[in-house]
Amino acid sequence: MTIRNTAGPAAHQAVALRVDSDRSAFFRIAVEGHQDTLYAHSLRQFYRDCRVSGTVDFIFGNGIAVIQRTTISTLPPAAGQNAGSVTAQGRRDPNQNTGFALHACIVEAKYPTYLGRPWKPFSRVVVMESYLGAGVQPRGWLEWDGDGGELATLFYGEYRNYGPGANIGGRVRWPGYHVIMDAAVAVRFTVRRFIDGLAWLPSTGVTFTADLNRK
Repeated sequence: MTIRNTAGPAAHQAVALRVDSDRSAFFRIAVEGHQDTLYAHSLRQFYRDCRVSGTVDFIFGNGIAVIQRTTISTLPPAAGQNAGSVTAQGRRDPNQNTGFALHACIVEAKYPTYLGRPWKPFSRVVVMESYLGAGVQPRGWLEWDGDGGELATLFYGEYRNYGPGANIGGRVRWPGYHVIMDAAVAVRFTVRRFIDGLAWLPSTGVTFTADLNRK
């Protein structure tokens, strides 16, 4: 199944799919658009073997989502844009359990892109055990427009990624950015721990990996 917003890059924000339901599971679907393609608005969500495409902030919202074994495809940027951004997670408070975990994904990055930028002050995204294509910019992550205060309060992490865009040598040096070296930290963002997947995913019939591929 394909869910597509055909508005085009010049239309700016144009959501293809908005998800508000708790314990939502998506399997082998394509979500296509440009800016703000997938709006993971709230509550627990799981995506497996999907394809999500876009240009700017095309996975965004304040849900708690694990995106697993999914192809994340960057499209040509609109006129005047030098590079896109995959995520814009909107965690507003440090006590919220929300965030995005990209696990064992393929970030194709055929065009220049950043892994994410902080939509809200406590934005939280972890990319782990994923392939990062050559278009992922060396800095990895991008500031949101503003005073930059969120750079100390966000949590962005990378764990055992690989591919031409996975070199962490040139990554941002923000207080909130972390190169995760300890599996004990990374497991907090797995299906088992992050979305309590063992309590509800088996009943959906969707294939899932509960833990890290490598520990």
